Amino acid sequence: MTDQVTTERETDAKTRTIQTVNPATGQPGRTYEEVSTGDAKAAAAAARKAFESWRRTSFAERSAVIRKAAEVLRRRKDEFAALMTEEMGKTLTDGRAEVEKCAFHCDWFAEHAEGYLANEQVDVGGGEAFVTFNPLGVVLAVMPWNFPFWQVFRFAAPALMAGNGALLKHASNVPGCALAIEEVLHEAGVPRDLFRTLLLPSSEVKALIEDDNIVAVTLTGSIAAGRSVATAAGGVLKKCVLELGGSDAYVVLEDADIGAAAKICATARMVNGGQSCIAGKRFIVVRPILEKFETAIVEAMRAFEMGDPRKEGTKLGPLVSEKARDDIHEQVEKSVANGARLLLGGAVPDRPGAWYPATVLADVREGQPAHDAEIFGPVAAIIAADDEADAIRIANNSEFGLGSGVLTGDLERGRRIAAQELEAGMSFVNDNVRSDPRMPFGGVKHSGFGRECSSFGIREFTNIKSVQVAADKTEDVKSVQ
Repeated sequence: MTDQVTTERETDAKTRTIQTVNPATGQPGRTYEEVSTGDAKAAAAAARKAFESWRRTSFAERSAVIRKAAEVLRRRKDEFAALMTEEMGKTLTDGRAEVEKCAFHCDWFAEHAEGYLANEQVDVGGGEAFVTFNPLGVVLAVMPWNFPFWQVFRFAAPALMAGNGALLKHASNVPGCALAIEEVLHEAGVPRDLFRTLLLPSSEVKALIEDDNIVAVTLTGSIAAGRSVATAAGGVLKKCVLELGGSDAYVVLEDADIGAAAKICATARMVNGGQSCIAGKRFIVVRPILEKFETAIVEAMRAFEMGDPRKEGTKLGPLVSEKARDDIHEQVEKSVANGARLLLGGAVPDRPGAWYPATVLADVREGQPAHDAEIFGPVAAIIAADDEADAIRIANNSEFGLGSGVLTGDLERGRRIAAQELEAGMSFVNDNVRSDPRMPFGGVKHSGFGRECSSFGIREFTNIKSVQVAADKTEDVKSVQ
């Protein structure tokens, strides 16, 4: 995932400000004041104090608060969707869907957190033994711009339900979204100091990670950002969960329904205008159906026409910034110069704003950015494979391992490949990869480590503690460790 943002910083002797930019027009938006490192550390100390009370609340009390957050999200859905459109270019349709997903996520953990964190009894042959899950403390969340509400609530709802506190350092181009999230949680009843948004420069995150009041950190972002956070956290022996970039591969086999497969692949590629870590990016197609698939996916991608993100029905809005657009176009041009074949798109429109059309590249191979790197935009890369084994080899020949897909008419074949062959944290058969609070979410290799969502995610920021009570206090003491 890329780190490009649509902001400019102005520094004077008194305050530091963030100037947002509307990606659809290139025009300046609202201005926000950044906080100082001292203010951030004071917020961490206050959050730690609030945590000491919150950790002792019941699941029923926490559940009522997080359910109220879901209610607030649904009530203000149109407002928040418009804010996302203004700050990072998401279409209103996608923005509303994102807010609704956050609300469902809150409802899910409000209902299931207690069960996920219930004591687990263990038979050790005598006495009582069980595992309990206690909150850790205040967790710092470093979040990206592409899903400015979902990425935060994906972490925040389970973390708060587990009894933790949280500080949010959001991407600098979505400060309005960051502050709106804080407002939602406070309106719902989360204690003011327990969750705070900090408009803090990325350069000062390390100092906050090192603060004694922070116990752990979670980041969604680029490999470079992940390395930086992991290094800082490791230096002070604090846990981190990282969800980094992806170059998701979809294996398209000869027994697939080509038309249906092309539509699934196009949908996977164009999630959020292609600006998603789990968007499909590499489509690895066996040669017997290669030509027909190329034709089909071009038609499927052509349906994603650029349009005003504020209008209903728009399928492709602007990218996050003109710099991001220019970087993507450079990747496309370098791929074509190194042998890729342009089937659709690939030209920068002559209009203000960060616009780029749906693009399809064929004959993609090693040595091209479309093959070797993550293109964080609406560019589909088609890679030819000799057979199933070759397709799996190509899919796994990547530094990333976030999501993956298999398109086939044989469900048993698809199930085997998805479960056993593809090196990724998630593998979907005849469908596009997406996150869900009911399933663990995360990757392997340079796509990060740790999990979010489900029972696995909520336990990441708990102390998984073994407790044993002897049946009789006079029982012989065991001396073997």
